[in-house]
Amino acid sequence: MHFTPREWLKSLGRSLAIPVPEAALQVRRLEIVERDVVLPIKLAVIAILFYAFQASQWFGVVLGALDLVVDYVDYSLSIYTGVNMAGAMVLFFMARLPLKIVQWTVFAVSLVDGVFLSALALVTGGYDSVLYWLFVGLILRNAASLPPTIVQLVLNLSVALCYVLAGVMDVAVSEDVAQSLSQTTREELNIGWSEHPTEPIVLRLFVLVLLGVSSFGVQVLLTKQRLAQEEARDFSVREAQLRASGRLAAEIAHQIKNPLAIINNTIFSLRRACGAKPEVTRQIEIIQEEVDRSDQIITQLMGYAQLAEGRVEKLEVAAELDRAIAEVFPAGGNFATRVHRDYDGLLPAVVMQRVHLSQILVNLLLNAREATGGRGNVWVRAVSQPDNSVEIVFRDDGPGIAPDKLARVFEAYYTTKEKGTGLGLAIVKHNVDLYGGTIRVESALGNGAVFTLLFPAVTPIKIHNSA
Repeated sequence: MHFTPREWLKSLGRSLAIPVPEAALQVRRLEIVERDVVLPIKLAVIAILFYAFQASQWFGVVLGALDLVVDYVDYSLSIYTGVNMAGAMVLFFMARLPLKIVQWTVFAVSLVDGVFLSALALVTGGYDSVLYWLFVGLILRNAASLPPTIVQLVLNLSVALCYVLAGVMDVAVSEDVAQSLSQTTREELNIGWSEHPTEPIVLRLFVLVLLGVSSFGVQVLLTKQRLAQEEARDFSVREAQLRASGRLAAEIAHQIKNPLAIINNTIFSLRRACGAKPEVTRQIEIIQEEVDRSDQIITQLMGYAQLAEGRVEKLEVAAELDRAIAEVFPAGGNFATRVHRDYDGLLPAVVMQRVHLSQILVNLLLNAREATGGRGNVWVRAVSQPDNSVEIVFRDDGPGIAPDKLARVFEAYYTTKEKGTGLGLAIVKHNVDLYGGTIRVESALGNGAVFTLLFPAVTPIKIHNSA
């Protein structure tokens, strides 16, 4: 299959996307990493820097432009301290603040950490500064604090760029200092471009970028593995649940079928015993009609029992839609209905039994076919939502549904058709609910009807006590 660049990027984004951890877990991570570990360390470092700038000589004699850089770092230390005090206030009162505000505060403070660290690296050797390893620690800290989203990846790449910025500024300052000295002095101090060979620079930058990307990737892989394990448990539990529902449905159907058979035999005997009395014959016919109706309902129930014995699997939505359309509108059926399909290029799979999904799609398509009288138009649309859920929309240009009937279309045994059982849309609603999905209908007389299905990315298990 050939994918366009847009579809390829969308596929890559979906493969890297993982559910965001629960709010309580994110708050706990921020408390442990940012408030309990990082904040005390930063306070100690700030105190040491204030002493180094104010009470002691800073790394010996400074020369020209480097003197200005040191003054700049000294001035920015006060700003950096103020930013961290504001961040500390947010961390201490994070229980009373929205999680988004806390996370964006941590993002901003981490970015300021990277910028200030690049300034410190500038006055301690640039690319060769020992503070390079603090950039490594900063990337690991960001990975531990923030959930593995694109925000974390952008922040860590920004930290790597801060290291590059420190090196570039160091080269510029070194050249400025070198130009102010004599050739002999430059050779004695070994000042110039020779201090910054390209190979170590590229290697260190590669390590930072690789660390940021790999930290993100490891978190994604671990989360994917956990989700796969949960999905496997979901498969087994769901299959056990459906088998239990099927056995219950079969038992109920069997227990009711036997009395119905006895009633049928009794009706036959009554009809022979009563002869041709009109009033009695009419009463017997009513009993016979209700018995036949009950038998039809039980047959539907037994059909569900057989369906419940199937296997849960991952299903491709587009393929299942095409299969259902071919079943409802076969090529040799001579239907004048035009079916318009609109599918996303990349749709997430849904986790359910194929027969249950087929029942949902076929019943909705049959409903649209009957509404249009085998003519007109039916639109089928399937799209992927940002949370990886799948939305399927069926729309027709039939006569529509009256407002007083719209609220009852999913009720069992409610039908507006002369020969309908009232179970088609009820089964659709039951099966959708079974897999944690939702279905809604919109309609107005003369404007057709729109049925919208939504299946979540990970379907929660819903326990049903009845068949």
